Amino acid sequence: MSAPLAMKFGFGQSLTRKEDDALLRGTGGYVADYSPEGTLHAVLLRSAHAHAKFRVTNASKARAMPGVALVITGADVGSLGSLPCQVDIPGVKIAVPFYPVLAIDEVRHVGDAIAFVVADTLDHARDAAEAMEIDFTPLPHVIGAAAAIEQHAPLVWPQMRGNLVFETALGDAKATASAFAGAAHVTSLTLVNQRVVSNYLDTRGVVAEHDAGKDRTTLTLSSQGSHAVRDILCRDVLKIDASRMRVVTPDVGGGFGTKLFAYREYALAAFAARRLGRPVKWVADRSEHFLADTHGRDNVTTARLALDRRGRFLALDVDLIADMGAYLSCYAPFIPFIGAGMSPGVYDIPACHVRVRGVFTNTVPVDAYRGAGRPEAAYVIERIVDAAARELGLAPDEIRGRNFIPPEAMPYKTAAGTVYDSGEFAALMEEAMRSADWAGAASRKAAARASGRRRGIGMATYVEACGGGGEDMAEVRVEPAGNVTLLVGTQSNGQGHATAYAQLAADRLGIPIERIRVHQGDTDRIPFGTGTGIAIPAGGRQRHSRRRRQGD
Repeated sequence: MSAPLAMKFGFGQSLTRKEDDALLRGTGGYVADYSPEGTLHAVLLRSAHAHAKFRVTNASKARAMPGVALVITGADVGSLGSLPCQVDIPGVKIAVPFYPVLAIDEVRHVGDAIAFVVADTLDHARDAAEAMEIDFTPLPHVIGAAAAIEQHAPLVWPQMRGNLVFETALGDAKATASAFAGAAHVTSLTLVNQRVVSNYLDTRGVVAEHDAGKDRTTLTLSSQGSHAVRDILCRDVLKIDASRMRVVTPDVGGGFGTKLFAYREYALAAFAARRLGRPVKWVADRSEHFLADTHGRDNVTTARLALDRRGRFLALDVDLIADMGAYLSCYAPFIPFIGAGMSPGVYDIPACHVRVRGVFTNTVPVDAYRGAGRPEAAYVIERIVDAAARELGLAPDEIRGRNFIPPEAMPYKTAAGTVYDSGEFAALMEEAMRSADWAGAASRKAAARASGRRRGIGMATYVEACGGGGEDMAEVRVEPAGNVTLLVGTQSNGQGHATAYAQLAADRLGIPIERIRVHQGDTDRIPFGTGTGIAIPAGGRQRHSRRRRQGD
């Protein structure tokens, strides 16, 4: 059978995106838009302390207020399991404390969850939450990755000495030390890759509906993968069979990694809906998003680069301290670990040693965000290469050109253990310099200075491990009328999956793209799916065991 002829709007060709008409007209369907009949509204009471013992002294006052249907505290959800850390790093011991859906008697970061209040209106729920009487006893707290490992730093968890979550290393320490001993020049740099917060268009939200007759709960929530959220909630937190839950993800206005995870509010909404027999809705406001959703990055890194007299790189030594926050989020330990493997960047560095430590602090948990460890590694190597160039009096392109991995060396295994199968890095740099008119930068700077402005130019390289991933599914259904439905296991959060998948199908099936519909984000309609987010490549594995309370 011959391949179909190229379609007018086939794969790779320009067309109007299938998603955009509804979104531009304001007729999209986000979680906040969904309110089934009888919906109750929920608010979370959160800690204003970074670390404190606490006692709820008068929850009955909130329960008696107008419109209040339910007030849940930590004592009410003691049967629920821990939000899990989902990864193991082979050969590395990771300290994983219990991560409760509601704190029991101690809060460990500003925004830690204390009580879940459900009422007939959002205002009534807020009034009741604000009326709750909480007796706090502040405790010493620690903020900042470097501060966490100081000798007398306050402990986030008493049993976790030194606030250490894990420690591991990559590369060859002996070869690296030997190269530094014989170096003509050493450049050292300590860098802060600051904590960041994603800021998507639609904040996280969930609507929980429980069917008592079928003993089954449906969660409509904003995620990057319905199946992963369902499986974690059922297996680790609610402790029910996955067949008793349906998770639906409607339109999503951005995810950035942060919407990958199973959060506290999803379990609490499911718990409340089951108890009340009515739909329960929670949607974060913008400020709450900063207090409740995982943050990104937050590394303190000391790097040293050894060079010979010609400016050639001999060795790289990196000491990375990664702030994990007060609890371990889903993939948290794996983020700095995968980044560490990219430490040499695109440079031919014979020896490398990277020490990685994860630490607890009294802050919001940190997890995958926009590149998940790889941008952090690129920032470190490019900053220290520029610093070495300045110290040696070399131009930034000159020092890079001397040290790029040459094309003839491919496939190339870096000293950190990563294999590159191809790359022409010098040629790419030269093309970029031509496109940016690098040679004319000095005259542009001078002209800007003459008019009272400042202009600069710089360069950086970037490479990352972003391929791989697990199994995923796609099902093509051809209907009697000739229309086609695609069921896919990934999850769009703004990338345009409906257009891209429809183009692929139109190209292969030889039908107009208008006759193709794409469905995603529904665990009942789609058998399985990995969603859209971080993949766990070689060197790490996903954990599927239940977590017990620390000390059990």
